[in-house]
Amino acid sequence: MTKNIITAVALAAATLVSANAFAQVKEGPWMVRVRAVSLQSANSDSTGLSLNVNNKLIPEVDISYFYSKNFSVELILTVPQTHDLKAGADKLGTVTHLPPTLLAQYHFDAAGLKPYIGAGVNYTRFTSTSLPAGVDIARNSFGGALQVGVDIPLSAGMYLNLDVKKVFIGTDVSIDGSKMGTFKVDPLLVGVGLGWRF
Repeated sequence: MTKNIITAVALAAATLVSANAFAQVKEGPWMVRVRAVSLQSANSDSTGLSLNVNNKLIPEVDISYFYSKNFSVELILTVPQTHDLKAGADKLGTVTHLPPTLLAQYHFDAAGLKPYIGAGVNYTRFTSTSLPAGVDIARNSFGGALQVGVDIPLSAGMYLNLDVKKVFIGTDVSIDGSKMGTFKVDPLLVGVGLGWRF
């Protein structure tokens, strides 16, 4: 009887180890996440015009590659976003931008959760503007990006993702060719979504 119990336990353990190994192999180094993100602008302005853009909800997709269990890189993408640009409460026009971000991440070992931190660089291209005659902005912005988040396992290879980023985006503002100052959007991005590891 004891021998049968030991044999059954050994077989069960072997099955669990094999299943775990298979799940790890199947999961692979790639991860894709889809998020809904609340963009909340800092609206820091040195032009004296009290410039600001509206907050909005945007879609976000990212692609991650895991070099090891703890280290990965993440490319964050969205579609071009259009914002109303205001001086105080008065609308000046609109600006459209595309802001891809590349981050290096460290993933912590934690039971039941997979928290991570990240840091990297953002490049924003202001692809079009609709502003009053004589008013213009610089078309390119480079800045840092910081991130903290967590992946919560839902099933094999599928995760609930919670993510917060601070991205530094700014542009010089000119009127009739003369620089008036710098407008910094510097958004806080708070996102929730799903991720798939494969």
